[in-house]
Amino acid sequence: MSTDKVTSPASPLDRFYAVIPAGGVGTRLWPLSRAAAPKFLHDLTGSGSTLLRATYDRLQPLAGDRMLVVTGKAHRDAVCRQLPEVQDADLVLESEPKDSGAAIGLAAAILHERDPDTIMGSFAADQVISPDQLFQEAVREAIYTAAAGKIVTIGIKPTHPSTGFGYIRSGQELRVEGAPSAQDVVEFVEKPDETVAQQYVESGNYVWNAGMFVAPVALLLKHLEANQPELFQGLQEIARAWDTPERDEVTARVWPTLPKIAIDYAVAEPAAEAGDVAVVPGTFRWDDVGDFASVGRLNSAKEVDDVTVLGEGARVFTENSSGVVVTDTKRVIALIGIEDVVIVDTPDALLVTTMANSQRVKAAVDALKASGDTDVL
Repeated sequence: MSTDKVTSPASPLDRFYAVIPAGGVGTRLWPLSRAAAPKFLHDLTGSGSTLLRATYDRLQPLAGDRMLVVTGKAHRDAVCRQLPEVQDADLVLESEPKDSGAAIGLAAAILHERDPDTIMGSFAADQVISPDQLFQEAVREAIYTAAAGKIVTIGIKPTHPSTGFGYIRSGQELRVEGAPSAQDVVEFVEKPDETVAQQYVESGNYVWNAGMFVAPVALLLKHLEANQPELFQGLQEIARAWDTPERDEVTARVWPTLPKIAIDYAVAEPAAEAGDVAVVPGTFRWDDVGDFASVGRLNSAKEVDDVTVLGEGARVFTENSSGVVVTDTKRVIALIGIEDVVIVDTPDALLVTTMANSQRVKAAVDALKASGDTDVL
């Protein structure tokens, strides 16, 4: 008798399908991350794996080949090179960005069309997570909780009072079999100021909203239809044509007409008010790599002096300096007596800032866009 299969046919884990939204340019990581080569296509951790590849590999033990990737048409070739396993029917290409409501909603609608009993999990391609085992344990709990009829978010136990993340306030324990740490969600709250963030962390009732959702596709679509009927109807039309020869024609016609809205506003927040959302707290290390300061934190093992250096064949000399250097060139970079600096050197653009100002890189991108210098974006 074969012992390969560890789950019974009735297990919720057999109904699980992973969705990887791979979108967003990551403007705070310019000039490394650009429209043609966004951050999820880069190795920002020095691991030898891009963020997209690492996301796929982390989910593979849970989903096998049951994966859907949602990305922009412009990134098709790069995504296919990094994930040759993904079949054409499981690659959802956006002709233009429409925010996470349309991206995740379309994935749910396609999966529902194929099998209405599917439980889907959505995990962004540009997050850094470790160790994989703790992440997978949290996702398993989320799958069992979703099977009990909930839209489940995986919240991150805060390590400090961050003002850069939204928070989720958790309530009572749910006592779901297979999900001992699942709790009710009382509300989603926006990014707080430092004083409020401190109160959230001290209370122990709040987790960071990492934008990870696990849900029965039928329940997710029910809330989408109730709150965003126009978006729901458009996505249904595309999904019905998806596995037919009409896919390209229908998608090209309908996608540009869809309203732009984040999945949090379209589904998660209204569903939480209706009592349909649960949270599983994750204790794994998580970073959304939002700026070069986080690149420095994630790569601390690769330090030269107190400078984190990223780039194949980088030629960096440092003396009494600290910070981050990311280089795409063979140019020699010498740092002498300079603290907390961020230098990003690419063939056609150079960024010099400080760790403290690394969140403000987006302003430079906006200014370049406004002045028409789009060749470097």
